[in-house]
Amino acid sequence: MSARTNHPLREEGFRALREELHLLTNGFAAVLRRMGETELADVLPWVGAKAEQAGDFKRSLGQAYSIAFQLLNIVEERTAARVRRRREIKSGPQAEKGLWADNLAHLCDLGLNEDQILEVLRDVTVEPVLTAHPTEAKRATVRELHKEIYRLINAHENTDYTPRELARLRHHIETRLESLWRTGEIQVTRPTIEAELDNALHYLRDIFPEAVKRSHVHLREAWSTHGFDADRLAEAGSFVRFGTWIGGDRDGHPFVTADVTRSSLSQLRHNALRVHRRGLETLATDLPLSSLFQAPPAPLASMIKRIERELKAAPTAEVEAIRDRDREEPWRRATYLMREKVLQAMADPDAPGAYQKPAELDADLQVLAEALTEIGAAALARDYIEPLRCQLQVFGFHLATLDVRQNSAFHEKALGQLLEAAGVVKAAEFAAWDRPQKRALLDRELASPRPFLADGAKVGSEAEAVLSCYRVLAAHVARHGRDGLGALIVSMTRCTEDLLTVYMLAREVGLAQWEDGQLRCPLPVVPLFETMGDLEAGPGIVSDFLGHPVTRHSLGLDVAGETAPARPIFQMMVGYSDSNKDCGIFASQWALHRAQHELAQVTQAMGANPVFFHGRGGTVGRGAGPTHWFMEALPAGSLHGCLRMTEQGETIAQKYAHQSSAVYNVELLMASATATTAAHRFGADRDESLWPLLDQVAGRSRDAYRELLHAPDFIAFYREATPIDALENARIGSRPSRRTGQASLDDLRAIPWVFSWTQSRFYLPGWFGAGSALERLQAEDPKGFKQLCKAARAMPFLRYVLTNIESSVASANVEIMESYAALVSDAAVRERFMNVIRGEYDRTRNMMKEIFRGTFEERRPRLAFTLQIREEALVQLHRQQVNLLKEWRALKGLEAEALLPDLLLSINAIASGLRTTG
Repeated sequence: MSARTNHPLREEGFRALREELHLLTNGFAAVLRRMGETELADVLPWVGAKAEQAGDFKRSLGQAYSIAFQLLNIVEERTAARVRRRREIKSGPQAEKGLWADNLAHLCDLGLNEDQILEVLRDVTVEPVLTAHPTEAKRATVRELHKEIYRLINAHENTDYTPRELARLRHHIETRLESLWRTGEIQVTRPTIEAELDNALHYLRDIFPEAVKRSHVHLREAWSTHGFDADRLAEAGSFVRFGTWIGGDRDGHPFVTADVTRSSLSQLRHNALRVHRRGLETLATDLPLSSLFQAPPAPLASMIKRIERELKAAPTAEVEAIRDRDREEPWRRATYLMREKVLQAMADPDAPGAYQKPAELDADLQVLAEALTEIGAAALARDYIEPLRCQLQVFGFHLATLDVRQNSAFHEKALGQLLEAAGVVKAAEFAAWDRPQKRALLDRELASPRPFLADGAKVGSEAEAVLSCYRVLAAHVARHGRDGLGALIVSMTRCTEDLLTVYMLAREVGLAQWEDGQLRCPLPVVPLFETMGDLEAGPGIVSDFLGHPVTRHSLGLDVAGETAPARPIFQMMVGYSDSNKDCGIFASQWALHRAQHELAQVTQAMGANPVFFHGRGGTVGRGAGPTHWFMEALPAGSLHGCLRMTEQGETIAQKYAHQSSAVYNVELLMASATATTAAHRFGADRDESLWPLLDQVAGRSRDAYRELLHAPDFIAFYREATPIDALENARIGSRPSRRTGQASLDDLRAIPWVFSWTQSRFYLPGWFGAGSALERLQAEDPKGFKQLCKAARAMPFLRYVLTNIESSVASANVEIMESYAALVSDAAVRERFMNVIRGEYDRTRNMMKEIFRGTFEERRPRLAFTLQIREEALVQLHRQQVNLLKEWRALKGLEAEALLPDLLLSINAIASGLRTTG
């Protein structure tokens, strides 16, 4: 467990990690021995000297090692938070890169003044969008036990506890560890969408409100430290809001129905009101101001009378109790009455006295705050009421916006069925039309207000699925307005007609309506560009779409003169997973960078500001990487303040499960978005002289990657050398692993694609193709290669991509790859592909060492330490999984089904050890 480093704080972190890991794993071993599992306890990693002797325990070994890795993950999160605190004690809050103190100092160093920074802050909104892709392999019960163990370890750190109290804490830890051991860890059945939504609601309701509040406190503190007026921050807004796809993302997900979407919207609204009810209850306890010592201002007294009058229409015993109990505490009385109006809204949005809109609650909070200020208690208003108003601004009465995503091919089928039901053209004939024919029909029909069908008319299954969903959205708009609704996202957008089709379907159910002689859609229609071809075609599609009359009217682009609103925004989503699967890591990242640059330019030329929605996954192969590095690497001019990004599966728990981590990651998002927006607005244009060279490297990387994927017998090699067949049987998400059920590589989702290569330690999507492209550049253009090496330390994009590639190479393990490849039945196929993969791995590793001028272990000791501490135990799990795969594949029917839980436990244990799936 050694790591070469002279950094005292880092060494302190390593030492703390070892100590806490020793405490937990020895506690776990004690639990196992107490339960009669002595042999298993003896082979636990990091406990005794017998770990390398781990035999074929099958299910129990997978369970034990998985729990051991979960404990390591908990300790690593604790240690990271502990090191951040120590760093702040030693060097001040600005020492933590990417947070408010660091970024404000950086902006001041750039010469920006208070007004200029405020101007940026007014425009910043970063929106994490929680998704439920099948990358979370842990049950909710297990995650709750993790949180309790984390809390107990926190308490154990307290140096004031007596030996008796510490012993009691260790006993409590062991009790939780026994519960963890006895809890079934894998999903016996696939989780329902409702269960996935419940998980997301936990974070949205119980974690994010406090994380946002603390992040704003940190901004206020940093702002004051720079001599700025903290009261002016009220001008800036909230900087963050949240979204979700759960219950709205129906791309290849047959279980997301209109009823599911309706239920999700209802659940989100109900839980938003729960957040505000809880906030008002806390506020009431904070405002016990007595009228005997300060006379309540007249507006406060008037508000109390008004709310009591409004609530009389639906009298409750609680209203009378509030009047009697809090008669001499008017601020508390007003707050409890406001809570009653929230409770009315929770019970029935149309109930007499219920708040209908967030603005009504905010107005009452403002009266409350002004009443405090009037009596000289402005500090109470600032510390107690302003955070609640900020919370209301962030979460509204909707908690998170719900996007609706569907595939362009599904939309086209739906439109064909609609046209056939209306007697316009047969669906099969419409599918055979060329693009100009389809465009002519779309343009003609979108110039008319009439729907195709009468109410109750029957249509095909795809058309009914889309129309029934849009009816739910239209009903929501009619009742609550746009709050709570996100975008209509079209995955696999290949042409403008894919987007215009959405307008046609929305018109059919009244979601898009006729206004001022023109059709207008209240929800943004958002293209999703995923593959290399889609990214290259994107700028032309966007230019055409933004020039269409319906789009211009919907976005407000056709409003001129004094009535014109502020420059409208146009949202575009870029997909990291499928672009990587299509062309490899380097080519994908460069295509995304260039596409964003060009898409931003064309959007601005058409009169709108670009907003990019980044579909990032949890691994390098799906767009992951440190948040602040990712934002710094965005193309200049692409960020105008608003940014969305997916938070997928396991990464949600990793970033936000514990409050300290949640505060850190929310602040990182907000502060990094602010710094990047300021850099794009006020900084110098970035040098593009290296772009032709990067085009060349990307092209060669893509060719090497595609040559592998398209080689004869590759699918046979892939299906035997990775556990993809077992993953297709795993119950770790409600969504099927394939879009349409076809047995092709194109139909396989990017998540199981990356997951399978990760489990078998190839990590191939995170590095393949880069080595050969860079080696060829070095051989054919030494001067260009030197330029690239220099840029790797100065160009944010190149540094970010190459660092991520280096991380993937470091995480791969050739010996373990070989053990999985041994499962390939055809020896010639096995050797042919392993020779290619080994060669590319060696080239990539050598190129990273050449570019960064040093070994990975010397330059990145913390990650090297993390990988090293896990490797010994992982070797045992991989050995077991290879044996299980061999045995499982040889079985049929019920015998194979009986062995599947052992295999799934093995997958889960390795995912815990690697701390990643897909």
